[in-house]
Amino acid sequence: MAKALAGALRAAAAGAALTLASVIVAAGGAQADQPERAQALGGTPVIAAQNQRVVRGERYRPGISITPDGCEVWVMDDGAEGYAVEHVRRDGTPVCREINVCGVMNTDQFFATDSWHISHAGKQRLREFFQEATAFGYIIVGHTDARASDEYNMRLSYRRANSVAAVALDSGARVIDVRGYGERQPRATNATAEGMAQNRRVEILCVR
Repeated sequence: MAKALAGALRAAAAGAALTLASVIVAAGGAQADQPERAQALGGTPVIAAQNQRVVRGERYRPGISITPDGCEVWVMDDGAEGYAVEHVRRDGTPVCREINVCGVMNTDQFFATDSWHISHAGKQRLREFFQEATAFGYIIVGHTDARASDEYNMRLSYRRANSVAAVALDSGARVIDVRGYGERQPRATNATAEGMAQNRRVEILCVR
C-alpha cells in the first residue's frame, strides 16, 4: 500500500516550491476553506524558511527540499515562482529516501463528527508519536468515507491532515507535505459501517 501511495504522490509532484507557511494552514484558516487550494498544493515540495537572502529587493529561499516520494531537489523560491532541480549523485541517479506508512489514525478517535479539531487526548498521543519516531520527515494524508459530496470530503480530509501537521510541527517534527484525498482512496468498502470507519483515517508516512 505504501508503494502505491508513494507512486501516486510521485505522479502528482509539481516542480514549484512553496514555503512551509503556505502549506501548513492553520485549521479553519482561509486557505484551508478552499478545496482547489488543497488540490493545487498537490505534491509541491516544501523548503524551510532558513538561510534566506535578499536579491534585488526580492526574498529568496535557496535550499534542499524533498518531494512527496522522498527524493531530494535543489530549490529556489522567490515567494511567487519556484524552481526545483533534482539532487543527483555523480552517476546521475536521484538522491531519494525510503518512504513508508508508519502510522494510521482512526479519525473517530481523534476528531468529533464533521470536525477537524483534535481532542486534547488525541494531541497528546500524537505528540508522543512524533517525539518517539525517528523519521527524517513526515507526509500527512487525510481520508474520509464516501458520505457527503466529493468537494466536502476533500476539504474535510485536508483540514484534518493539517491539524495533525500542526501537532507534528509543535512537536519539533519536519513536515514535508500535507494532503487530503477525501473519499478517493478507500481502504475498505463504504457499504458497511465497519468499512467506512476504516476509511475515516489520517495516514502518517515516514521519510527515512
